[in-house]
Amino acid sequence: MPNRSGSAGPDASIEQVFKALADPTRREVIERLGRAPASTSELAAGFGMALPSFQQHLRVLESCGLVSSHKQGRVRTYRLRPAPLERAAGWLDQQRRRWERRLDQLDDHLAAMRDADDKEP
Repeated sequence: MPNRSGSAGPDASIEQVFKALADPTRREVIERLGRAPASTSELAAGFGMALPSFQQHLRVLESCGLVSSHKQGRVRTYRLRPAPLERAAGWLDQQRRRWERRLDQLDDHLAAMRDADDKEP
């Protein structure tokens, strides 16, 4: 579990990142923080939910390392931490390349079958 500064450590898994990103509210928060850091109240203003419910979303994002927070006085400010997103994107890219390679092999196999059928008398 990360500390309040958002250092998730080695326990933050890609599964936690995908689970956090599965929720549309959390994805919107990530998009918003992609533009600039924001306070809890600035982030919550765009959502029609009670503050404690919204703060739970922020805790999920922080627990997997997608965001970090810093408290100054009474204001907690959140900022995006891109490393977990980069790991998730890398995994997705690896899967995409694997399936493209498999589909290319299937295409080659089907083309070879067509060529063999065309050569039969």
